[in-house]
Amino acid sequence: MNPDICQIYAITPPVIEDKAGFLKTLDKTLGAAPKNQPVACLQIRLKNLSDDALIQLGRSITHIAHKHKTLVLMNDNPTLAKAIGADGAHIGQDDMDYFSSRQLLGKDAIIGVTCHNSKELAFSAANAGADYVAFGAFYETQTKAAKTRADLEILTWWNQNIEIPCVAIGGINLSNAAEIISAGADFIAVSSGIWDHPQGPDMAIKELSKLCAEHSPPRSS
Repeated sequence: MNPDICQIYAITPPVIEDKAGFLKTLDKTLGAAPKNQPVACLQIRLKNLSDDALIQLGRSITHIAHKHKTLVLMNDNPTLAKAIGADGAHIGQDDMDYFSSRQLLGKDAIIGVTCHNSKELAFSAANAGADYVAFGAFYETQTKAAKTRADLEILTWWNQNIEIPCVAIGGINLSNAAEIISAGADFIAVSSGIWDHPQGPDMAIKELSKLCAEHSPPRSS
């Protein structure tokens, strides 16, 4: 996960009522990305399903995502990530620790760590071996109650000084994505900004892809 330009890190809606309908929408949405710039990854973040139901749906989501060259990460739960056959997991500060997650998922899995607005937490995760660190929330978000607010400066500083990629998360949509991208985010994590777009999530992906191409600063070598 070391992009030349900022890439899209999609997050599922928090609740999916119509599973079959969502899978069709997901296929169309991921397919809307430019062929040379696919959606980098999709985080499964669903809180209203039992583990068995989540595993079943997660496997279907993973199948569709992989068809579009999109990696799949499971939020919070490395054990479910392994059961689903996902490419890795995103863990918070209160979830399974990084070393246990790595032992469970293996050396080839992608493991990202929530670091809120803390350079100290980010350094710790990076030194442990995390594949990326996530900063946020940058804006008000409807998807999740944010514990912290982060400033754009942390993205610029990280991009200019640290090789490990950073993900910007929290309230990002088409109206504010450009400034997040310009600040130096390697990935923009977007949920409602995709699924609630008035012209459809496929159009959101097309527009976000354009913003990534137009506003990404030079990547650190």
